[in-house]
Amino acid sequence: MPKIVDHDQRRVELVNATWRIIARQGMEGATMREIATEAGFANGALKPYFPTKDDLLTFAFGHVFNQTNRRMEAKTADLSGLEALRAFCHEILPLDEERISEARIVIPFWQKALTDSAKMRLHEESMAQWQGSLSKYLGQARQAGEISAGTEDDQVAGFLLTFVLGAQITAALTPATHSPEQLIAQLDAYLALLAGA
Repeated sequence: MPKIVDHDQRRVELVNATWRIIARQGMEGATMREIATEAGFANGALKPYFPTKDDLLTFAFGHVFNQTNRRMEAKTADLSGLEALRAFCHEILPLDEERISEARIVIPFWQKALTDSAKMRLHEESMAQWQGSLSKYLGQARQAGEISAGTEDDQVAGFLLTFVLGAQITAALTPATHSPEQLIAQLDAYLALLAGA
């Protein structure tokens, strides 16, 4: 009887292998041959899943985005306003090894998106979704009297998105000076300003 292969699972295994290689050797070290070896595939066996490294990177970005969204949904399910906003931001901030690994995938994707319109569109659509969620939680917070700052919610959502995305770069490049504790303290300080504390 032929073996049943879960192709989606195999793709995720390849993404996870890519993360491990990038963590050890950087993006340049993540060759298709290295990824195949790390994932336990025969050389050339990646082609049916990802014909090129570029295809793998695009899938990896989508996987990171979807994985982050699942965590966000779980963490914000019973929250609203500033509590939901804080929990939402925590799932993007690189606060543990998993989220730092995700940042290491996202950073090279951004580099590619600068010259690839399809990747740029994927990024823009993803960020528009996050900006919408941030604006929703800010609206809830304002309605509940948790925010006293006069700055428009769209501007605040834009700032928060810039902060959490920028934190992915700084934490990946200089983890000693951008620890999880420091990033949380910075976010909390900004949220306190919004609340007028």
